[in-house]
Amino acid sequence: MSKVSRAAIYDALNSYQVAGTNATLLALKAVKAIAVEGEHVTVDLTLLDAYKDREASIRDALSERVIKAGAASVEIRFQWEPTPTAQFKNLLQNVKRCLMVGSGKGGVGKSTIAANLACALTKLGLKVGLLDADLYGPSMGMMFGIKDGPEGTDEGKILPIQKFGLKLMSMAFLVDEDRPVIWRGPMLNKALTQFLGDVLWGELDLLLIDLPPGTGDVQLSLIQNAKVDGAIIVSTPQDVAFLDAKKAIGLFQTAKIPVLGVIENMSSFICPHCEQETQIFGHGGVHAAALRMGLPFLGELPIDLQIRTGSDEGTPIVVGHPHSPQSKRFTEMATYLQGILKV
Repeated sequence: MSKVSRAAIYDALNSYQVAGTNATLLALKAVKAIAVEGEHVTVDLTLLDAYKDREASIRDALSERVIKAGAASVEIRFQWEPTPTAQFKNLLQNVKRCLMVGSGKGGVGKSTIAANLACALTKLGLKVGLLDADLYGPSMGMMFGIKDGPEGTDEGKILPIQKFGLKLMSMAFLVDEDRPVIWRGPMLNKALTQFLGDVLWGELDLLLIDLPPGTGDVQLSLIQNAKVDGAIIVSTPQDVAFLDAKKAIGLFQTAKIPVLGVIENMSSFICPHCEQETQIFGHGGVHAAALRMGLPFLGELPIDLQIRTGSDEGTPIVVGHPHSPQSKRFTEMATYLQGILKV
């Protein structure tokens, strides 16, 4: 009979990720004690009471892990701490409206849509800012062809970069494009609050915030530090993509932020040679899902070579090809948003 390894149990427990979060038990500092008596193991956990609805699933998952680590029987004991009440504040005092663009997952073209919507709103005569909040994978530097970093003031504030009538801020302006951002949660939250409160946005009619994928700490930090007036959800047509989009919708609904519309991106591919339309990822699924959920559907955007080349070359299609059918769709969406946000 082999002896139960306490170290193996610690490893098995600490790598467990609590359902509905991006946090492991190690990150949450939840494992307080492990007692081994023969082949019986007792685990003491301390978690926030916000996770209490997941007690049964956590118990089952951890018991399975401990048994796989060599135990014959397991007892999981929970202690619950009160979840801190979120403190909401608005660091954007000079911004009339704030709009978030989210997706729940990466690779759906959300940043491209955010960039073109911002340009289209500017063409409608609005004073618009665009904040790239994807700190790990910022893309606005490439999409707007910006190589230089922003300037600072003697008071420690940051001047946003201006291009195509927009005021822009992104982590891409502050780090080399081939250098990874390796930061822990507190550092990310500090950077985000600086992007909101220490950037001299000036008087804006509208600030668009391009969210990173997921529904984690970055999204929550932004919601807590900015008065958000609405959100747009971007998804590709596949059912699996909209599953992640539904998580983003759920986050906004929980935070009482109205979802102003849903966009189906990459809805089809139009061959530049024969002009035949092919629905590579399916079609209409996002529209149908939006109707079922009672959400406004803002429209479909096809895969388009000009959109892709414009993003890669630093000129969004709304600026580079303002009379294209795709630019007209962005303008229609922007006009709708201007009306519903009353700016």
